[in-house]
Amino acid sequence: MKLLFLFSVCLCLAISLSGSYLAHHNAVKAPTLTVAAAPSHAAFDKLLKEHVNASGMVDYKGFIKDKADLKAYTDMLGKNAPSDSWSKDDQLAYWINAYNAFTIQLIMDNYPVKSIKDIGSKIKIPFVNTPWDVKFIKIGGETYDLNNIEHGIIRKKFSEPRIHFALVCAAKSCPRLRNEAFDGKRLNAQLEDQGVDFLNNPAKNSVTPKQASLSKILDWYGGDFQKMKQQSVKDVVNQFSKTKITDDTKISYQTYDWALNEQ
Repeated sequence: MKLLFLFSVCLCLAISLSGSYLAHHNAVKAPTLTVAAAPSHAAFDKLLKEHVNASGMVDYKGFIKDKADLKAYTDMLGKNAPSDSWSKDDQLAYWINAYNAFTIQLIMDNYPVKSIKDIGSKIKIPFVNTPWDVKFIKIGGETYDLNNIEHGIIRKKFSEPRIHFALVCAAKSCPRLRNEAFDGKRLNAQLEDQGVDFLNNPAKNSVTPKQASLSKILDWYGGDFQKMKQQSVKDVVNQFSKTKITDDTKISYQTYDWALNEQ
């Protein structure tokens, strides 16, 4: 009887220990999900400082000499697509830098050209007849064109019309290409500076109290300021221009100069 009792106790202990061991052995630790922080744009910043002057004119030949460095930067962008965990400013800075970097890449790939629009005549892709429709931008497993980035992502996702002072399509009438990369931590100040520079640059906008000859950009995209910030074109001019206008000011729009923004 004692032997039977001892056997039963041992059997229970064995089962208990075995169960504890199996529970411990089969337990799976839940993976710790880490979300990458917004990448540094220091590499692009360095290239812009070296190959873009204070007027925003570009040394494309210099960029071509450093094409491996620009390729490394755009490849890095491709591997670090924006995450919703990033701040809105980090996401927007990423997309502005991407647009400007890939525009430079497009010019380099087709250099020499007198205008970005000349690239359209070189395209031999069915249904693609403008440089903004060429799908060559690979980010996060997707392939984009410049129109996708500007209109499908930036204008659609971000209520920030000042992007029109920051996106540069390689034309002389475009805003000045900033000779530093956009940075999420300083983005508001950078966009504000771009607006002030653009509206007070006589090569882009000529403003007097009686007459304002404005960039075609404000004609094309004035609706974004109205929709996103409830600002009229007059409001935009008065926000950024040192010379103010009134309801009596005659507003006209300049012909856009598509010549390449080359030094």
